Amino acid sequence: MEKKIKRIAVLTSGGDSPGMNAAIRAVVRTGIYYGLEVYGIMRGYQGLLEEDLFKMESRSVANIIQRGGTILKSARCKEFYTPEGRKKGYEVLKKNEIDGLVVIGGDGSFKGALNLSKEYDIPCIGLAGTIDKDIAGTDFTIGFDTAVNTAIEAIDKIRDTADAHDRLFIIEVMGRDAGYIALHSGIATGAENILIPERKTDAEAIITSLQEKERRKKLVNIIVVAEGDEYGGIELYRLIKERLPNLDTRLCTLGHIQRGGSPTGLDRLIASRMGYHAVECLLEGRYNVFVGILNNRMNYVPLEQVAKRKGRIAEEWMKVVETLST
Repeated sequence: MEKKIKRIAVLTSGGDSPGMNAAIRAVVRTGIYYGLEVYGIMRGYQGLLEEDLFKMESRSVANIIQRGGTILKSARCKEFYTPEGRKKGYEVLKKNEIDGLVVIGGDGSFKGALNLSKEYDIPCIGLAGTIDKDIAGTDFTIGFDTAVNTAIEAIDKIRDTADAHDRLFIIEVMGRDAGYIALHSGIATGAENILIPERKTDAEAIITSLQEKERRKKLVNIIVVAEGDEYGGIELYRLIKERLPNLDTRLCTLGHIQRGGSPTGLDRLIASRMGYHAVECLLEGRYNVFVGILNNRMNYVPLEQVAKRKGRIAEEWMKVVETLST
């Protein structure tokens, strides 16, 4: 039901991603521009349940657009999965006269917002803050470009040392359920193999390919593997060491370095654009949607659809990988 929006709140939930601060800044300053009161909720849904919120002014978000992480901090909250937890959260919002909620996070955060909006009269808007880019309905998610560029920089440096020693490097990047970081960073660094959760890994084909390259004296190889691949970095490393003991093989896990750092220009831009349109949605009565960017246009998808669908990697990408790695 459309209602007059006077006071809104913003929170960041789930895993942090570079650009979240830029999104917070956009929500706060757009809200203030339109005469709204804007509140920040600390530590995601956990902070909501504990009533850890404060009024934000324009100066509250000064000098944060270039910072990684999130000034509102983030946490995972099991209690919010329960009806009792959501009721408690609603009561906090009602007590503080919050008319709308902007949630910056991933699909789990959106499911929480969806359930809250279904059960209570609280309009919610979702902004995709996740390095995994695994949300359908948008070409970009806040933090993905930074994470990919961080991985690219690391892989480029690893290739230098691989070349100096004629080594095979297996590089594990983040992506428990989605292989976008592995796919994009692997293509951009000329990886010979890219392994992702969305496709079954043919370990025998990899071994055969490495044997052929060994015969051709191509000893410098880079394999980029998403952590959610059926083998992952460690198991693939063990298999190759067992089957090809003469290959000088190393394993490098990039880990949480991919979550941190100053956001790229692209992440700052899309975060600012999405944050602005999140407030516009609340003012226009376009409630309970996820704000994405598709074909350079704003795309508004019902939260219910986003919570049920994952972004899918097109077969064209895998054809590119196969072609360029020969």
